[in-house]
Amino acid sequence: MPKRNFRMTSRHGLLTTTAVLGLAAAMMASGIPAKVQSAYADAVRVQAPEEPGFADVVEAVTPAVVSVRVKSDIKPVSSNGFNFGAPGMENLPEDHPMRRFFREFGQGSPFGDRFSERGDQNPPEQRTPRSRPVSQGSGFFISDDGFVVTNAHVVDNGSEFAVVMHDGTELEAELIGKDARTDLAVLKVESDKTFTYVGFDQDDKTRIGDWVVAVGNPFGLGGTVTAGIVSARGRDIGAGPYDDFIQVDAAVNRGNSGGPTFNLEGEVIGVNTAIFSPSGGNVGIAFAIPASLAGEVVADLIDNGTVERGWLGVQIQPVSADIAESLGLSETKGALITEPQPESPALEAGLKSGDVVTAVDGELIESPRDLARKIAKITPGDDAEITVWRGGDSRTLDVEIGTLKEPKKAAAIAGPQQSDNSQSLEEFGLTVKPADDGNGLMITKVEPDSTAADRGMREGDIIVAVNNTDVQSADDVAKAVEAATEAGRKAVLFQLSNQDSSRFVALPVSVG
Repeated sequence: MPKRNFRMTSRHGLLTTTAVLGLAAAMMASGIPAKVQSAYADAVRVQAPEEPGFADVVEAVTPAVVSVRVKSDIKPVSSNGFNFGAPGMENLPEDHPMRRFFREFGQGSPFGDRFSERGDQNPPEQRTPRSRPVSQGSGFFISDDGFVVTNAHVVDNGSEFAVVMHDGTELEAELIGKDARTDLAVLKVESDKTFTYVGFDQDDKTRIGDWVVAVGNPFGLGGTVTAGIVSARGRDIGAGPYDDFIQVDAAVNRGNSGGPTFNLEGEVIGVNTAIFSPSGGNVGIAFAIPASLAGEVVADLIDNGTVERGWLGVQIQPVSADIAESLGLSETKGALITEPQPESPALEAGLKSGDVVTAVDGELIESPRDLARKIAKITPGDDAEITVWRGGDSRTLDVEIGTLKEPKKAAAIAGPQQSDNSQSLEEFGLTVKPADDGNGLMITKVEPDSTAADRGMREGDIIVAVNNTDVQSADDVAKAVEAATEAGRKAVLFQLSNQDSSRFVALPVSVG
């Protein structure tokens, strides 16, 4: 049997000595400079293999991983299993190809949901009409007395819960709590048994390129193991305000939801929650909730059944290059406050529209999402130091953080009203008139080829202020623009409102 030159190794192991020599010979033949060849060979030799595979890790952690089964009182959309269809479909024969197609792909969105395993279902051949359909995902024990972590979307709308252990034992479980914002849930199994359990990685030391092992129950097959590497960190997939996913290329499929991803020390580095796939199957891009976040949320769910988050009470948007220029900021970092919410901690503390939050308790803020995460971690009722950039200076305000409330639905946006007292802001391609309530200028026309149109300004928007100066007329706007130009600014900042929403748009100015 020929000697192998490559083998699976530990986190740092890459190639054997034979492989190194082979690579060196190949590089010499290719004309790569000797200095580069030597450096590459030395680097590879330093990272010598230590372990032959993943078997030891898998053997240790597999007993802690379970299949989660959920029964729901929600009835199927129709008796034939479709949740979308086409006219006349009911008249087709049972063995017609189109009927088979809709049976296979009718559960969830067509051809697989691009960013989800929401409501993982049994394989198509197991789907039968019933008033109590069963969904299935994965989970894992985090204590010897029966606490199980899984995804919130796995247990959504569930009325009965059970976990199936690696040896086939099925145990009833109780839902302790779930958090939709992070897609985490905790179940509790009551038993005289002492369960094998796993812990979260406490050091947040996972790096891009590290080996990982995913254990779960894809497609209802039972315990299955896949391996890969961490391919990215800090991913935002639009799932919620606290997105900070670890991206892995291990084969994660439907049914892996709620299952753990391990490092080679057998610690949970993430909880599998979503896949990116046009077909619903694995394409090498999966997302896991990082252990640093999951551990905090799970602890709150066990203690309280819910997660209590801090609340500042502001509408925010990113700081673009134009906005930074208009405000005199040197970097496009921070979170721009478009409007403090009524009766909010921010309003009470004196935060204003146009402020850019640059730090919380001394920790720099990179983006609006970064601000949301940092505020959420603060215990409601505690004080926080909020550093803002205002009027060309930095200042710090003390804020007593409140409790996060459920979001309110936005009101419909009113359309523009006709007026015969319009005023032109020709430089920006805008026509305006005094707002009906006397506060600001309503935009009545936006030139299609103007920068204002490109930046999303539209008819019906109210210009509240320009460079943090209230405006009531086109002359007020001209004065604010002139002041900005004299200060050497290449852009001016328009504060816009429309019903209950507010935002900022930076427009370039002519420097003459």
